[in-house]
Amino acid sequence: MRCLVTAAFHEDGLRILRELMNVDYRSWRDTGKVYLDGGELVSLINEVGAEVLVVESDFVTRDTIEKCNLKIIASCRDDPYNVDVRAATAKGIPVIYAPRRNTVAVAELAVALMLAAMRRVVKADRILRSGRVEYKSSRDFVDVYNATVGFELSGKKVGIVGLGAIGFEVAKRLKAFDVEILVYDPYVDPEKVKAVNGRLVGLEELFRESDVVTVHCKLTQETAGMIREEHFAVMKPTAFFVNLARGAIVDEDALFKALRERWIAGAALDVVQQDPAQSDNRFLTLDNVVLTPHIGGNTHDTIRRQSVMVAEDIRAILKGGKPKNVLNPEVLR
Repeated sequence: MRCLVTAAFHEDGLRILRELMNVDYRSWRDTGKVYLDGGELVSLINEVGAEVLVVESDFVTRDTIEKCNLKIIASCRDDPYNVDVRAATAKGIPVIYAPRRNTVAVAELAVALMLAAMRRVVKADRILRSGRVEYKSSRDFVDVYNATVGFELSGKKVGIVGLGAIGFEVAKRLKAFDVEILVYDPYVDPEKVKAVNGRLVGLEELFRESDVVTVHCKLTQETAGMIREEHFAVMKPTAFFVNLARGAIVDEDALFKALRERWIAGAALDVVQQDPAQSDNRFLTLDNVVLTPHIGGNTHDTIRRQSVMVAEDIRAILKGGKPKNVLNPEVLR
């Protein structure tokens, strides 16, 4: 049996797979191709003779499934929208995925970006790198100090939009900062809110009361464009906005206006509408924004976690056992 892996995969996961079959490892991080189009993927699968396929961003369509002799498909994602599960099920192919693979990574970055924005970390770094700081007089020191005065997170109100897996992990980490947690999530279990000592509120109330608003809901028809100018208009002038979910959840023009006109103190963004952000992104023209190019889950730990999860489930199937994370368990019966 042969396996084709186009996902980023840790050696620990590859070791498990190599004990079971021949593995052709072609990570997108090495090839430079984030995803292969349908024709390329079909050709590669058939060239390798793969019966087991492990992807991360490649779209495994019905056409791909019909044209290849696959026995197992694995997606190294916790939202495996890139695999046609219905088509795989029709052919009796189990589809493995990796839930919560990057939950901790995104939650930790959310807290890091809050602190970076509130304490003006990036602005201070840019000032020093500019080459203009020499402290020839006390006035020079005062100017730098005044330009980088920040806010403490301790004692503030943090509003979390979406208390799913990531939002919950963010709330857990914020406990150490002695903050008050506000939650907007129409579908959350109240016990989950209670577990982080949070308080359920409406969306407008959350924006009005919070010192920091951090977004962690999924992008759906309901949440697309959900955060609008009216929400930024009621925020405190000392408040910060953080988004590590999806850029399309936010009216980006309204956010830019709020930041440029100083309705709010600042923002930290890992996602934008034209994602990932490039060097010409307009938010980089503002000195009250920290912007990163969608790196929320980009850690060595995430790669190892997804690799071991997927590899162990593939091993379970091949050994006649029960995988932990399979989207269509009915095919294994």
